[in-house]
Amino acid sequence: MHSSSPSGDLDPFFVFDYTPLDALDHLPADQRTTTYWDVEAGHRGPAPVPAWVVQDSGAVDTELGVLKTGKEADVFLLERAVVPPGGSPASCLLAAKRYRDTDHRSFHRSAVYAEGRGVRRSRDQRALARGSAYGRQIAAGRWAGAEWEAMRGAWEHGVPVPYPVSLDGTELLMEFVGDPAGVAAPRLAQTVADPALLQHLWEQAGTVVLQLAELGWAHGDLSAYNLLVHHEALTVIDLPQVVDVVANPQGPALLHRDCVNLATWFRGHGVDADAEALFAEAVSLAL
Repeated sequence: MHSSSPSGDLDPFFVFDYTPLDALDHLPADQRTTTYWDVEAGHRGPAPVPAWVVQDSGAVDTELGVLKTGKEADVFLLERAVVPPGGSPASCLLAAKRYRDTDHRSFHRSAVYAEGRGVRRSRDQRALARGSAYGRQIAAGRWAGAEWEAMRGAWEHGVPVPYPVSLDGTELLMEFVGDPAGVAAPRLAQTVADPALLQHLWEQAGTVVLQLAELGWAHGDLSAYNLLVHHEALTVIDLPQVVDVVANPQGPALLHRDCVNLATWFRGHGVDADAEALFAEAVSLAL
């Protein structure tokens, strides 16, 4: 097949525009090229990947602000956008959870939640025990990895968690839960709702506990502060401390605490929430 026209000019069919990726090297401080294809395959989200996730290797991530600060990690709002040559622009909002490492003094709850989790290398175990700078880096990566695995497993099991997009070191990228303008969904603790909606939300919260129990898990820190309410539906966040109810000696107690925390909040808002009934059903699924 000839690639030129009868006049000797190139056939327009074979001509296209492109932007070399090295042209994106000099971006402003609040921008970077997408990390999606830089991470290993096991650190990209489970299939099928939702259509809204921008996967183009030429996409640019722009940091828009801080969504939440915490003792172990901060969460930032990112916009991932791309304008393919000759194509339609595409963008999505992501939440970037970044675990602190050497600047963070400790992961204060790790001893309870990490029981039953192994560390492969003895050097890493010793560094964790000493709390050295390297140990804190290991801890940060360990918690980021634990949350990544929990979110992947929960998503694949149908638990309402943000879609986990990718894990890069101590940064976990996930679906942003909120409106297109970048306003995050409120926490359940901030929600003012009528009795019918509160009853509906309690039923959803109970379902979350039972779904996790079917996986043999307890969230470990479930409360009205790590459940988001968006379009009258709950989304569970903050899963690094998910525990195996059998492998962790504290597992049943943490599962019970999850049930009590939820039921106490809902009872305080007029819902007939029974923590012990929920716990009994959950523990029967988990054990």
